Amino acid sequence: MLKTRLTEMIGTKHPIIQAGMGPFSNNNLCVAAANAGVLGLLSTSGIFDKTGQPWIYNAFVESCGASMEDDMATVLEKVLLRTYRLTKDKGGIFGINAMVSSELLDKSHVIIDTAIRVREEHPEMKNHFKVMFTSAGDPVPWRDKIKNAGFTWLHVVPSVKGALRCKKAGVDCIVASGHEGGFHISWEPVHSMILLPAVVDAIADPSFPVVGAGGFCDGKTLAAAIALGAAGVQMGTRFLATEESDFHPLWKEQVVKTSDRGTLVARGVVGPARWLKTPSSETHLQNTIAQSPGVFTGIPDDWSTVPPSLIEYERIGIKAVCTGDRERAMMAGGECAQRIDDLPKVQDLVDEIMKEATAIVTNMPKYAAV
Repeated sequence: MLKTRLTEMIGTKHPIIQAGMGPFSNNNLCVAAANAGVLGLLSTSGIFDKTGQPWIYNAFVESCGASMEDDMATVLEKVLLRTYRLTKDKGGIFGINAMVSSELLDKSHVIIDTAIRVREEHPEMKNHFKVMFTSAGDPVPWRDKIKNAGFTWLHVVPSVKGALRCKKAGVDCIVASGHEGGFHISWEPVHSMILLPAVVDAIADPSFPVVGAGGFCDGKTLAAAIALGAAGVQMGTRFLATEESDFHPLWKEQVVKTSDRGTLVARGVVGPARWLKTPSSETHLQNTIAQSPGVFTGIPDDWSTVPPSLIEYERIGIKAVCTGDRERAMMAGGECAQRIDDLPKVQDLVDEIMKEATAIVTNMPKYAAV
């Protein structure tokens, strides 16, 4: 067992966060992860667009006992109550991931306001529904709302500049996400081996937890993160490829099939995104080069300058996953996909990760003399 500043802060058994991956529901994955002793994060982006993406909205509805007639706030409330009901007996800790990018601010307010209201109306949840995780935007405007609600607040950043912005905002824990990660990534690439220790050094506070994300998928990489000064790691692609994961079997299958150099970067809804290589994603890459070159030059663009067809291509690709259309399907995933070759149960995965990491940390003196 490895105890760190992360486990002490949020009360999990292990220093691992299961990423709140979208756009699909991960309602069942979050329950399994929380019950396995890690922080389970619920995705929320899939309930942003009932009209435009009903196939994704329906996945949330089906797994939480809601209805397609329910609005976004009602669906989220039912998801939260279900998650609490299924984790409380095992002491599971969970939270939500709320994207706060400028393109999504109206949705962000609904998500965060609903989470605050549900927790206040059901105070018994507070020992389990502990975490508000924000991503893809500026944390500072959210300071008063989240801090006053009593959540433990985590925010993900791709840079030292972003980490210092988090410190200003009063965030409780920073997740430093390297360019290896899946789906939404930074306009300017900095990878985990550089980013994680740089953020730890910039924060310069041994009591403040920094978590690594991007490329972490097993005990070896967890041990490496701890050696770099992290209090734990966030894993997305690794948890996506598990039995309990809600993601479509086609998506999980593609993760397992991915081999050496099996990902690429192309446009996503809120900026650059890392995709698993498929014929469709390779076409999307070529379209991105022509229509959104900032993805590769590091100069951000937005929906006012990017052709709508480029953004729509992503929606079509994800819908194709839902319908089993392999030819058009696009699936996001991190570089660590090339190291994943199975679909274990979440509990077995966590047990194996912790066994390996603990052995490495314990036996480190055998590998190097001081």
